[in-house]
Amino acid sequence: MTDSRLAAPHRAGPGSVSATRTGNRTYEGRNEQGDTVLIGPAGTPGHFSPGELFKLALAGCAGMSSDRVISRRLGDDYEGIVWAHGTSDEKADRYFAVDEEILLDLETLGESERATLATIIGKAIDASCTIARSVRDSVELSTTVNGSPLH
Repeated sequence: MTDSRLAAPHRAGPGSVSATRTGNRTYEGRNEQGDTVLIGPAGTPGHFSPGELFKLALAGCAGMSSDRVISRRLGDDYEGIVWAHGTSDEKADRYFAVDEEILLDLETLGESERATLATIIGKAIDASCTIARSVRDSVELSTTVNGSPLH
């Protein structure tokens, strides 16, 4: 189905991704390494919607940006989950707000250590999360660690 003129390797460059049509409103996303993800309307089995991928990019970026500072305090094998919550505004057909929620087991830390870690997590995300910095001026982005707001 793919026309060789469309898939020409010269189109790929550093940071390039592609979305190849696989059917009616469905696509296969591919990165430079050849890894794939299926993209389609919300509710399509086995597919991520573009909105889900947007929120997943925010959650993954927050997790990756804060991973080192968290592992220094909780250990390399710490368990954590980063959620990104939000729905698009149907009338405006865009996201106005996304709430990120970082969940960690902080039982081994005292209250002051927890507060310090939350501050450091916020700074790490602010400094290293390209996705958050790219959308912060157009999407209200709030982040909490175990329910406590970072900003």
